Amino acid sequence: MIEVADIFRRFADPYLAAHGAAMLPSHRRAIADILACRTEALGGHLWQCNHCGDQVYSYHGCKNRGCPKCHSNDTERWLEARKLEMLPCPYFHITVTVPEELRQTLRANQSDGYCLLMKAAAEAIIDIARDPRFVGGTVGVLAVLHTWTQQLRYHPHVHCLVTGGGVSIGATPCWHPARPSFLAPETAIAKLVRGKLKAYFAQKRPDLIIPATAWTTPWVVRITPWGEGEDAVLRYLARYVFRIAITNSRIVCLDDHSVSFRYKHRKSNRWRTCTVTGEEFMRRFLQHVLPKGLHKVRYFGLWHPSKRGIAGKARLLLRMQQAQHISPHSLPDIERSTAADHASAPDLRRCPRCRRGHLVLVRKLLPKQAQGP
Repeated sequence: MIEVADIFRRFADPYLAAHGAAMLPSHRRAIADILACRTEALGGHLWQCNHCGDQVYSYHGCKNRGCPKCHSNDTERWLEARKLEMLPCPYFHITVTVPEELRQTLRANQSDGYCLLMKAAAEAIIDIARDPRFVGGTVGVLAVLHTWTQQLRYHPHVHCLVTGGGVSIGATPCWHPARPSFLAPETAIAKLVRGKLKAYFAQKRPDLIIPATAWTTPWVVRITPWGEGEDAVLRYLARYVFRIAITNSRIVCLDDHSVSFRYKHRKSNRWRTCTVTGEEFMRRFLQHVLPKGLHKVRYFGLWHPSKRGIAGKARLLLRMQQAQHISPHSLPDIERSTAADHASAPDLRRCPRCRRGHLVLVRKLLPKQAQGP
């Protein structure tokens, strides 16, 4: 399989020679980390099979959030932590897309622009949902930032997981469920996001010159109802949380001048192939590497840390209501399925060669050199 690291090994030196003086530190670090990932440069462990004696080298990952070979374990840990916070209610998936007129401004001011965009999107959803005509309470919003299309073009947008109901803040807080398959009008949310972002830019970055058409062009907002099943919704969103611009499995060809990769055409829903030069591939890939310290996942409304007490009461109330509709006959089946899942879990230390022995740790391998800048 061709990897992003293979492309970097072939084209990184000429790309750095041509653009290194103007490159962001986060882009330089991404190149260095991806090149060193799962190699002897970062060290690791040496294992040996107790049956056939075969030795297996296991090298450390770089843990860079732009690396396509890392973060599979992070996804599972994130899911386990979020399960404790989920509310047993219907959910909605909302996507807020930035118009083309504003993209250049966001790209040139990523740290401020991305933060304000996520804040505007989440607060617009919360404000609209508080309207008694729609929900009448404060909903929970989990926002995830993305900046790419399938062809790695710059396309900033925010994915939001929103609770299908909210809590009214008053003398006696209570839960207000959303209507089935409807949270709020898409056009109303789009207009409010646009207005809030314009106000935030004027307040925090009055020095920016933004085209006036960015505030008159209709913004695109899509709302998809998910119904019940917070676990399925969370697993779907987890793919967005740790997803990067492109995975190794989509790269189909690499030569001395170009790179070819697969992408899914949205209108036809079919896979197609895109071929670009090595320099263009690196440019497209690196433009989606976020600045250091920028949080691409944020929590608003009921999921904000300051609202944990209110969210906890709502969770307890909803689970009590849900428990009244659960049949006790289903509990043994759940226990059996859980036990079966644990029984079928693969042995991660089984020898990959003979499949009979087990790997025994021989020694720890120290990094050969310091990590990149």
